[in-house]
Amino acid sequence: MTENTIVDAVVIGTGAGGAPLLARLAMAGLKVVVLEAGKFWKATEDFATDERAQDFLFWNDERLSAGNDPIAFGRNNSGTGVGGSTLHYTAYTPRLQPDDLRLRTDFGVSEDWPLDYQRDIEPYYDELEQFLGVSGPAQYPWGPIRKTSYRYGPLPVNGAGRLMEKGCRELGIRTSPAANAALSAPQFQEGYGWRSACTNRGFCQAGCNNGAKASMDVTFIPLAIQHGAEVRAECFVTGFERDSQGRITAVVYEQDGQEQRQRCLNVFLCAGAIETPRLLLINNVANSSQQVGRNLMAHTALQIWGEFEQEMQPWRGIPGAVISEDTHRPAEADFVGGYLLQSIGVMPVTYASQLARGRGLWGQSLHEAMSRYNHVAGINIMGECLPYEHNFLELSDEKDSRGLPKPRVHFSMGENEERLTSHANQIMREVWAAAGARNLWAFPRNAHIIGTARMGTDRETAVVDPNGRSFDIPNLYISDSSTFPSALSVNPALTIMALSLRTADNFLKS
Repeated sequence: MTENTIVDAVVIGTGAGGAPLLARLAMAGLKVVVLEAGKFWKATEDFATDERAQDFLFWNDERLSAGNDPIAFGRNNSGTGVGGSTLHYTAYTPRLQPDDLRLRTDFGVSEDWPLDYQRDIEPYYDELEQFLGVSGPAQYPWGPIRKTSYRYGPLPVNGAGRLMEKGCRELGIRTSPAANAALSAPQFQEGYGWRSACTNRGFCQAGCNNGAKASMDVTFIPLAIQHGAEVRAECFVTGFERDSQGRITAVVYEQDGQEQRQRCLNVFLCAGAIETPRLLLINNVANSSQQVGRNLMAHTALQIWGEFEQEMQPWRGIPGAVISEDTHRPAEADFVGGYLLQSIGVMPVTYASQLARGRGLWGQSLHEAMSRYNHVAGINIMGECLPYEHNFLELSDEKDSRGLPKPRVHFSMGENEERLTSHANQIMREVWAAAGARNLWAFPRNAHIIGTARMGTDRETAVVDPNGRSFDIPNLYISDSSTFPSALSVNPALTIMALSLRTADNFLKS
């Protein structure tokens, strides 16, 4: 297709928000082009078992951080390449619980989702878990009774997971093998071929080189290509052309240093909760509500690390092997929402970086701490974060290499997040103490950028409607974590994919 060809849709971004709807549109017979800022990697050749060698998977363009709790970017929140951040997500795919959608109803703060769990989300969870090949337990003790079982049994539990099970058992906290979008048995993937079972190599936080992890490059992207979608890698979108009625008629992008444009009938913006609002703000579009860039949230994600007498091999196996949602809505809590508990593995360079940043260890002190790396295990939370006026994204005066304004992200945890984190800190320390840990230390962090273009039913307070359609531009849709009205108390990837499929289905019905 040439730039003079008018396609049915241009999709911007190939991550969890873009790839599923890309495949859905292509399978419906639409002429679709997807533009991806990063490269089209070949996993078997490009994804080495070497942390430093895989830094190219992270979105490494500079983003400016402000606020009392400035967020670290790079590997923390987004990725680049065909597959987006799913190239380096850890494949942790728990479902939200229905009450996650009702913070305002239940607590009088934040915003309710304009969606019904059973009607709008659950069917897509069922579909995704089967297609992706999610591995999980036969019975899951939290949330609604499932209509479908996981396609595969759980992955092997690593050292941190076994210790979390032990510590929680001593305290009467229920645990379960976690749902992970990584295969515990081989699976044939339409459009791709056979995906191998997980080898417990432990590089889920980077690129999986055998296709076991259900990143978009081995699932929805090949399916979309098989049905005629065109994937254009290394294409950085900079703007839009519009007609006199305000509809987008073309997407403008840079490729090999040259400005290009693709004419289209519809646009699906799926660039993530930083690049999506950044692009809208740069072009001053879809913002009559003045909510673009606002309502920014980031999960509370405190980690507690400890050392154990036995050798742990913390790099081995799926990082998040064990989960507990007993803290989903703690009865005695003095905060809104809740959190999940998760065992975590870690690769050595990542752990060394956290020791340096979190404990201020350098030189010989860092060397001594790293000499105990094989005896380390971690536990962390994924906790609710409320939207506040003081947390937002704006365009800075600094320019990037393309001459575009760099995004500046303001983030400070509120009193609610501080209380939630304090509650979790005590619980995790008790779990680790019961498991026999010593030399405990905490690494405060926030993970996943959420909000910045939220959905709603009122065009005065939301950027898109419940189907992801812009209130201002009728042929613009947004599909990524920017549309979440609240942060949820679970990892977002599975929900992003569910909303992506739902947006595509409702678009095809219209």
